[in-house]
Amino acid sequence: MTTTTLPASPPRPQVPRRPRAPRARLVGIALRTPYWVLTGALAVVFVFPLIWAGVASVAPQPGSSQVDGWGLGNYATLMEYQAGLPQYLLNSTLLSGMTVLFTLVASVLGGYAFSRFKFPGRDVLFLLTLAILMVPYATLLIPLYVMLNAIGLQNTLVGLSLVLTVFQLPFATFMMRISFDAVPRELDEAALVDGCSSFRALRTVLLPAVKPGVITVGLFAFLAAWNDFVAPLILISDSTKIPLPLAVANLRAQVMGIVDYGATEAGVVVMALPCVVLFLLLQRHYVRGFMSGALKG
Repeated sequence: MTTTTLPASPPRPQVPRRPRAPRARLVGIALRTPYWVLTGALAVVFVFPLIWAGVASVAPQPGSSQVDGWGLGNYATLMEYQAGLPQYLLNSTLLSGMTVLFTLVASVLGGYAFSRFKFPGRDVLFLLTLAILMVPYATLLIPLYVMLNAIGLQNTLVGLSLVLTVFQLPFATFMMRISFDAVPRELDEAALVDGCSSFRALRTVLLPAVKPGVITVGLFAFLAAWNDFVAPLILISDSTKIPLPLAVANLRAQVMGIVDYGATEAGVVVMALPCVVLFLLLQRHYVRGFMSGALKG
């Protein structure tokens, strides 16, 4: 029996792709132009004040410590003001660090409980937590001042950080709850089947999964504590314990109401620099944290 071998079919010639039509390219550019213009305008609006403050802090101007030429005279004035810039930076760092720590611990545990456990009054308690957002911030400072004085935490950074934590908890707990809700329950259920306790499942399984939400909550708590002015003004009376924003505000009116704009702009730059650096480093996680909650809710 003879087997007939068919000849292999020749390869099809590659048809070169047509270059995109100039008209379609122009239409695409025209459709994207409003987006570019809008985002560029917003970038200028938000970045220009910071750039202006940085330039003004080293530029020569009358009535400041930097009169002749460009230099760091304004920063030297800020460094030597009252307790000194290092002390105020240390106060702000301690205050922000404790606020972030307290906020993360309370919101992670609260968000985990609201998301994974069912207990009587869960939804009512969650709504009560969110109701703190409807209370005006300044109206509670005097009662909180009296409470801190009663427990011996008045005029301390620990007491101030607890107050700031209270006002961060509604958003932080809400953020952590929706972050945990976005994680499939099969993950922690499998960990529980393997013998993990609820706390160990939270620590080893769920926390890595909600890392963007944790970073978002921590960044918000840091920014709120680092930039807060009203609460330290009411609750801190010792000039050596005040954070940097209050020190810069006091610097403005230290001599017969004359404002040292150069030193003030130097203080603005010092206050803004850590916030900008942290946001740039954590921007990817920050956006992912918000997107996970948005997609779930």
